[in-house]
Amino acid sequence: MWTGRMQENTDYKKHGDAAFRAKDFETAIEFYTEFMSGATVVSPTVLTRRCLCYLMSEMFSEALTDAMQAQLASPECSTALYLQAACLLKLGMVAEAKEALRHGSSLESF
Repeated sequence: MWTGRMQENTDYKKHGDAAFRAKDFETAIEFYTEFMSGATVVSPTVLTRRCLCYLMSEMFSEALTDAMQAQLASPECSTALYLQAACLLKLGMVAEAKEALRHGSSLESF
C-alpha cells in the first residue's frame, strides 16, 4: 500500500535530484538526508549522490562515510570505491586512495 509517507519520501528524492542537477549541493544534501531518514532500505544511488554533494562542498569526512555505506549496500559498486578514493585523497590518505582505486577498477568488466 502506497502511503503518504512513501510519497513524501519519493518527493524528497526528486527534489534532491533536481538540486543535484542544478549544482545546489547544500539543498541536495538536505533532501537526500530527509529521503534516507524515511527510507526502509539503503539506496546506494542516493548515498553516492550525497557523497558527491559532500565532496563538492568540501565536507570530505561526510563524503567518505557515504561512499563507504554505498559500498556496504552494494559491494559490486565501483562508483562507491572511486568516490572513496577521491575522499581519501582529499583527506591526505594517498595509499588508501590508491587501494580503493585498485579495488574499484578490479570490479570493472572490460
